[in-house]
Amino acid sequence: MITQSICMRTISCTPLPCQAGRRHCVIDTPGAAPWIGETVLGPERETSCTIIVNGTSHTVAAAPDTPLIYILRNDLALNGPKFGCGLGECGACMVLIDGRAARSCVVALAAAAGRDITTLEGLGNCRVQRAFIEAQAAQCGYCLNGMIITTKAFLAHTPHPTDTEIRSALQHNLCRCGAHIEILQAVRRAAEAA
Repeated sequence: MITQSICMRTISCTPLPCQAGRRHCVIDTPGAAPWIGETVLGPERETSCTIIVNGTSHTVAAAPDTPLIYILRNDLALNGPKFGCGLGECGACMVLIDGRAARSCVVALAAAAGRDITTLEGLGNCRVQRAFIEAQAAQCGYCLNGMIITTKAFLAHTPHPTDTEIRSALQHNLCRCGAHIEILQAVRRAAEAA
């Protein structure tokens, strides 16, 4: 078993004995239940893979280790998830995978196959988005995808959070503009609207 700590998240990988080059990974994001998936290491040939995004099934041809964000943005033209750091540290690329917040820049296409993936576009006019608009919780807007997706996952299992819990849940999402006060207000509004 290999365990790494990346931006205060723990990623534990265990090689699967029957499939060389593949590892079973558990991604543990603070404030959310761990997401379990399989990631493919090393270059492999293109293959056909079916993913379910925003309730619609899509078949894409790509290497199994292609980061999910590339598929979402380039193949499916879903620009909610932003490419920030490419290392899973900033949170701009967040999506929901089976209802849990995940950083799509570090999730391989093969790990997402058959999972229910929701992007910002798939949330529709949800209470979290309305709260962010009402609180004017944006300046440049680049971090909003990650903030909204993280908030949606967080409020799903902590519907009445304290300020400390909100800060803890969002601590790994970077906002370089300094809209933190408005973002915290937006999360409180979304929780109160439940």
